[in-house]
Amino acid sequence: MPLFVPRDRKSLFRQFLAGMYDAVVITDPNGHIIEINPRAEEHFGYSQDDVIDRPISFFIPGLAPEIVQRIRRGLEGDRHMMIDANGLNKDGSKFSCEVTVSIIDLMDPGDLVFTVRNTERRRRINNMLRAKAAAFQVAQSALFACDGDGNILECNTAFCEMFDLKDEDEARTRTFAELMSDDPLPENFKKALAGETTVTGIVAEGDGDQEEVEVVLAPNMQGHKCIGVVGSVTKV
Repeated sequence: MPLFVPRDRKSLFRQFLAGMYDAVVITDPNGHIIEINPRAEEHFGYSQDDVIDRPISFFIPGLAPEIVQRIRRGLEGDRHMMIDANGLNKDGSKFSCEVTVSIIDLMDPGDLVFTVRNTERRRRINNMLRAKAAAFQVAQSALFACDGDGNILECNTAFCEMFDLKDEDEARTRTFAELMSDDPLPENFKKALAGETTVTGIVAEGDGDQEEVEVVLAPNMQGHKCIGVVGSVTKV
């Protein structure tokens, strides 16, 4: 069902638009711009006078007229529709965005509201996290993270190989105390929970051989609170 805005409340509606965090673009039923809010002016770099009667594709190139009509038909049975798209700034640069489309009876019945949220920062953060996760997995040092009780939460391939574990799922059934009981590692684990980072060289035994490894344990901080321990085991 479209949102209906009575004439005597349109000024209040525009005040509401002006206060919105997201960019809002209102078009006629064919997708031609009739109004934008200040956030949209800031987002795209155009004033409202610059864009009146331009197609929505001026801001969102992927929303060609035939796509707008397809969206309109889809909205007949739903209140809104969400689309992942790319926005186009005045300087020609593009940014990832999330566009929510709904119907509003503002100037004419069937006008469309495009609410545009810039997701570029979220995309960059996600890409960075994926890159870190990939680096975590290919690192030659055995890397791991535990909760405050010493339960293994995360580890990389090198960790599984070093401790003869089939995979991360098996590692999550084990504890720090089971896998690294050599002194002074249990005490260093407590120090990490207290906020201290330790670097210790020990001689580890495995398969009848002995080898020297360096074990680093550090607090896993969330704000000012330690939520567990992260560490690495590196063959020297």
